[in-house]
Amino acid sequence: MTRTNYTFTSESVSEGHPDKVCDRISDAILDAFLTEEANARVACETFATSGMVVIGGEVGLSDQEQLKNYMGRISQIARDCIKDIGYEQEHFHWNTCHVLNFLHEQSAHIAQGVDKDGAGDQGIMFGFATNETPELMPAPIQYSHKILRRLAEARKSGAEPTLRPDAKSQLSVVYEDGKPVGVSSIVLSTQHESEDQSSDDIRAIVEPYIREVLPEGWISEDTEWWVNPTGTFVIGGPDGDAGLTGRKIIVDTYGGAAPHGGGAFSGKDPTKVDRSAAYAARYLAKNIVAAGLADKATLQLSYAIGVAKPLSVYVDTYGTGQVPDEVIEKAAAKVMDLTPRGIRTHLDLNKPIYARTSAYGHFGRDPEADGGFSWEKTDLVEAFKKAV
Repeated sequence: MTRTNYTFTSESVSEGHPDKVCDRISDAILDAFLTEEANARVACETFATSGMVVIGGEVGLSDQEQLKNYMGRISQIARDCIKDIGYEQEHFHWNTCHVLNFLHEQSAHIAQGVDKDGAGDQGIMFGFATNETPELMPAPIQYSHKILRRLAEARKSGAEPTLRPDAKSQLSVVYEDGKPVGVSSIVLSTQHESEDQSSDDIRAIVEPYIREVLPEGWISEDTEWWVNPTGTFVIGGPDGDAGLTGRKIIVDTYGGAAPHGGGAFSGKDPTKVDRSAAYAARYLAKNIVAAGLADKATLQLSYAIGVAKPLSVYVDTYGTGQVPDEVIEKAAAKVMDLTPRGIRTHLDLNKPIYARTSAYGHFGRDPEADGGFSWEKTDLVEAFKKAV
């Protein structure tokens, strides 16, 4: 029997976290190539440390001369990302850090399968949705993201000039009868300007924003606060800790509330099912819940490299389904073409829409007019109802 009374914890990290700096650069490079050519192939990895950014991986354009020209833009793309995030520290500054580019042309052996509309790799991908929040996301990760986004807004607007880009949040959410009702502990660590600022000083800055974001009544006298619990946090970002693309896959998805296939998203073009099929799985799971077919749902897809058709579709509604799970599985395969090309076409993924996904979660966001976060739409509700 599923537990209904428990406490569950998830964390988020800000755009200035070293790993997120790398995710941002990788996705910005992807967007640049997709701006040039909708069918560009990109698998870009970034490493960042004190005073240095290293970029590697494989890319492909149909025009090889244009590919050579684009290589000269990579350094500036990285610097623009670092500048927008807000790093102007002595040992990590957008204008002075070294940027090394080791991108090369995509392997022909990989391309031969993808060019035939097959998947870019084998693997399993999961999507998840739950009706415990308006965004149909698990509450701990959704509100952890919202706290950091709000603090970033305050920092960038100038409202909180002593905050710096690197930050982490963590919420322990109390569930009763399967629904989130409060927060037992709040952990917030944020980089700040001066060693003269104490943990109490930082709490005085961030607490109003945290209270603004969390639902009314979730913070009580029993809620534990841990703000900058180690004390001083002035040295941050890649100067404090090295960063790498793809190391925050749980932060990017469901905060540990659902399974994960293991593949990272950032820096990968949508022929890579690690990314596009994970988006499709979320899209289907969200529409299943939005259609009222279940209170929560996990959907798994699996693929083989070079093969278009998914090898399996699996649905688990944790006993909350209004119809048997196998009926929903068949409906999921019916309402959407789950080949890699079908996913890219249905969700319109061959666009430069990825840099914005690199922080504060790939899911639980609002669909945007230019096609960003298209996998968050609930336009399959009627199709699901009809299919079951």
